[in-house]
Amino acid sequence: MAAPLDDMFSRCVDPGKTSNCVEVRFIDNVKGKGLFAKKPFKKGDTIFIEQPLVCAQFLWNALYKYRACDYCLRALETAEQNARRLSGLPGLSLPHPELCKVRPELHQACPHCQVMYCSSECRQAAWEQYHQVLCLGPSREDPDHPINKLQDAWRNAHYPPETSSIMLMARMVAVVKQAQDKGRWQRLFSHFCSRAANEQEEIAHKLLGEKFQGQLALLRNLLTTALYDDHLSQWFTPEGFRSLFALVGTNGQGIGTSSLSQWVHACDALELPHQQREQLDAFIDQLYKDIDKETGDFLNCEGSGLYLLQSSCNHSCVPNAEASFPDNNFLLHLSALSDIRPGEEICISYLDCCQRDRSRHSRHKILRENYLFVCSCQKCMSQMDDADVTSEDEDEGEGETEGDDMEDEMTDV
Repeated sequence: MAAPLDDMFSRCVDPGKTSNCVEVRFIDNVKGKGLFAKKPFKKGDTIFIEQPLVCAQFLWNALYKYRACDYCLRALETAEQNARRLSGLPGLSLPHPELCKVRPELHQACPHCQVMYCSSECRQAAWEQYHQVLCLGPSREDPDHPINKLQDAWRNAHYPPETSSIMLMARMVAVVKQAQDKGRWQRLFSHFCSRAANEQEEIAHKLLGEKFQGQLALLRNLLTTALYDDHLSQWFTPEGFRSLFALVGTNGQGIGTSSLSQWVHACDALELPHQQREQLDAFIDQLYKDIDKETGDFLNCEGSGLYLLQSSCNHSCVPNAEASFPDNNFLLHLSALSDIRPGEEICISYLDCCQRDRSRHSRHKILRENYLFVCSCQKCMSQMDDADVTSEDEDEGEGETEGDDMEDEMTDV
């Protein structure tokens, strides 16, 4: 039976489109719910645009001076500032600077703690939703403040590349603490899968095993000290914290924003004479070579968010939809990768392109450890008779990390 997309979705989804386009249905006790098309979509169509209930920038990302709006994660550096920092070339000048959409004159800081926002609207929205609880005021640089101690413990437990954040959990708590209708927000968060283990398959989330009990206990104690609330007492128990941790680890959708990337896309769209086009393309190619040499793969302001509709999308190793962030903020655009018929399930991939090219055995290993299920998509079913051989590239990765300690394992939350 279709779950109604009532007012609980209106806050986070492009209004007027969603209920006419998609619906959430319960499938079975193994897969749970899924997202289905109510109308036909052509390849390239935007299926919906969704705002997260909460999101947060990764802590290491912020520490390394990737400046993003604390509310919507919009990059705060101009494209030129971004290019200079990433390339290590402080005198670099970008052609066509007018194509940069960042407007520093609109940026605003919280008057109490100086956290930065891209606009007065974002500053106000953050204050009304969660920031009253999380604002550190003059204690922002105090290492003994409970929230700073929580952030420091997370950074020590989860080295880059990050794929989750303790601050996503902190903002969930803060949202409920500030809300007048606390029950509504608790119901919204209850829509996310929060299993710490999959009993049918006898598999547990890999970061909730005995090896990491000490780190999880420390994080729970620090979160409790910083943000305990009677209305959420179940989240602060050992088992409740494990479920909350699993919820964030399983449902958190990565968000990446970049003023430089947005500028490059705008350059690509320019209509230029042939020689000017060649010169601009050569400049951009050299810039990315310089960035690769200086910075490597870490190009974006990165964080994660909890999206109600997107989290209802099941995985397929041959997805018919994908998420992107073309507005350079937290708005998730779900787009069709192929034609989708009415009644057809909309599936995304929880794996990146390289992971999807691995063997069936390798793909299942990643999905079991991080998402607690065994995939039975069309591709996996067609490869059922393949030998259970781990892909060569994963063999190399396992050889490097076997026997490593907490920080290496935690990068795969």
